[in-house]
Amino acid sequence: MNRRAYVPADTAWHLISLRPQGQHDTLRSAASRAGARTVALSPWRLALRNDPLTRDRLVEAAQCDRVIFTSPAAADSAARMLPLGTLRPGTVVAVGEGTARVLRRRGAMDVQAPTRMDSEGMLALPCMQSLQGLRVALITAPGGRGMIAAQVSERGAELLRVDVYERVPLPVSAASIARLQTLPEPAVLAVSSGEALETVLPQLPPALLQRWQQTPVVTASARLAALAHTLGFQHVSTAAGPLPAQLVEAARAAAHPSPR
Repeated sequence: MNRRAYVPADTAWHLISLRPQGQHDTLRSAASRAGARTVALSPWRLALRNDPLTRDRLVEAAQCDRVIFTSPAAADSAARMLPLGTLRPGTVVAVGEGTARVLRRRGAMDVQAPTRMDSEGMLALPCMQSLQGLRVALITAPGGRGMIAAQVSERGAELLRVDVYERVPLPVSAASIARLQTLPEPAVLAVSSGEALETVLPQLPPALLQRWQQTPVVTASARLAALAHTLGFQHVSTAAGPLPAQLVEAARAAAHPSPR
């Protein structure tokens, strides 16, 4: 269950994080350097799928022509079951720099990652253009990243999907709702996952949901910005990318907009 977030009353501004349970630290550190206190509201926890079938599929994935990792969690989970140094150089593809950093730290070599750190950016990499007849492994979790799987298949590749972890939903506690209802302004909501946002919103009381929809939101991509608008948010801006420092920079600008 989500624990009640403690937010001192004298904090200059607040950043609401929807990261998985136990994975708020990097965003919290970046927010602290920018004078903000992070309010952790985890929609789920991540659970490793460490079973014989998953391990066998990972071994098969290591032989593919491209091995795509869709998140830092996917890279870290895979590394707990397969030495990533055994992956052939030139085959490893990351959806963004955060994922690439985990892969390199875990021993993968010659990792390719886009400057634009999202599915569209990854699919635009030169190594992802000529896939006809190739075998492509997608290292991921159930749900999300459907664009990658669809595009890989459309480009003529044989797709092997390996779900190496899963998201276990966590209820938004009554204490967390009470804290959010009294959270002083300015507050900014950071969104790097559409699924996380769509998981939390139905659990909010109507009055709190309406307040959130008037709260500034910073998203990790234009696609997520469009989703936020669709869900009724009125003040949406897009960060330069999904890295914690990028999200915090955009959030600080949203919390303290320059006078016109």
